[in-house]
Amino acid sequence: MDMLTFDDVALHVQVDGPEDGPPVVFANSLGTDLRLWDDVVHALPEGLRLIRYDKRGHGLSTCPDAPYGMGALVRDAERVMDALEVRDAVIVGLSIGGMIAQGLAAKRLDLVRAVVLSNTGAKIGTREMWDERIAMIRAGGLASMSDAIMERWFAPQFRTSDAVTPWKRMVETCPEEGYAGCCAAIAGSDFYTTTAALRLPALVIAGDRDGATPPDLVRELAELIPGARFELIHGVGHLPCVEKPGEYAALLSGFLKDIGHMP
Repeated sequence: MDMLTFDDVALHVQVDGPEDGPPVVFANSLGTDLRLWDDVVHALPEGLRLIRYDKRGHGLSTCPDAPYGMGALVRDAERVMDALEVRDAVIVGLSIGGMIAQGLAAKRLDLVRAVVLSNTGAKIGTREMWDERIAMIRAGGLASMSDAIMERWFAPQFRTSDAVTPWKRMVETCPEEGYAGCCAAIAGSDFYTTTAALRLPALVIAGDRDGATPPDLVRELAELIPGARFELIHGVGHLPCVEKPGEYAALLSGFLKDIGHMP
């Protein structure tokens, strides 16, 4: 277990694979930690340098007081990569992680060779919606919201099985301050203009049963980036890397091969 300590936060980081391997950096969704990618990284080709981290307020990273700005979340990813001396990486971001990836690509093209934007948008929801969600967290805690979150996250077959239990538990044990802080970051973010200016390889992934970022929203994001490849995974919700990790890993591996980012 590695912790990178900065002036305002300490971030939990896990690195797998050889130090000289082509780097792939993963950014998690709201309410999850780096275990979100466990089944995907195990299915990827050997020789890649796979870097995962818990964003602030999640997992084993420290939890500064809310609210957070998207700029701070992007800066955290930037500092992780700088500390690990990573350049020309493929950034794989899901949900808020996909927004972080968009912001990082716009800010630091020296760090980012390509992006995989999964179950995300240039803008997600409205400020009013996120303010309401923050108020619900403050009033009843995440445990009172976890059933509704699972409904947005997973297709019915997965959601009604025992497999959903650890994910529900992950949400319920997420620091409420961290969850609320990231809600505020999403509320204040609109990447339409900056993402439309990106000129880099992009794979954009949606789930056809996604209740948080519906396929049309994700497809709209893909259309902002010239040449972006859009893929729809069937029978999954907001976290296709959990419900169908093999299919997800195959899409990611194919993209890495297509752009020449392989060991």
